[in-house]
Amino acid sequence: MSMALQLQDDREALYFRLSTSIRSTAEMVNMTVKGVNSPSIHRSPNVEWLSCMVASWCVGQGVLPDYMGLKPEQFNLLKDSYFQDQTLPECSVSGIQLDFSRMLEKEDLVILLEQYARPNTLEMDWMIDILVAGCLGSDHLWQDLGLWSRSQLSALLHYNFPELAAKNTQDMKWKKFLYKQLCEAEGLYLCRAPSCNVCIDYSKCYGPEE
Repeated sequence: MSMALQLQDDREALYFRLSTSIRSTAEMVNMTVKGVNSPSIHRSPNVEWLSCMVASWCVGQGVLPDYMGLKPEQFNLLKDSYFQDQTLPECSVSGIQLDFSRMLEKEDLVILLEQYARPNTLEMDWMIDILVAGCLGSDHLWQDLGLWSRSQLSALLHYNFPELAAKNTQDMKWKKFLYKQLCEAEGLYLCRAPSCNVCIDYSKCYGPEE
């Protein structure tokens, strides 16, 4: 079996264990994180996407750094909330670390996502920090996050940041779209084409992300 197929098998096996862990933990009641009460954690679709990202991160796929880009206390809360009976690493299996030269960019992305965040969402702080860590990678955002398809990323963004995601009416690649929002917020319009449809770099911003 090739290394790639072995990693995929390992990821899927871990995902199954994580999903089982979540189902058993879903019996918990009155769970509160930052004042948000959730009597039944399985109601949030975020747990599915988190399980996919955790499984990928644990086998070294994606670009998420130590603690998945979270603060240590956030990561421990994530484990305690959803994966109590699973042993998860704290350090990135891939060895990837955050690029501290891009911290200002990171802060701008956090501010953008917080501005459009769905209110009273239990996992919101985790999702924002993980998304931002993925944005600092160099591949498609869904791959950098360790999600399993672009459609998963689209669903995640539409659920957690509905007004922001709705702005992507042309189905621009998500990482390009988020950075375009940052530029427009600063009044910067770097592309000189009169419209996207006539731009010579159209394929870099639109098209398949597989």
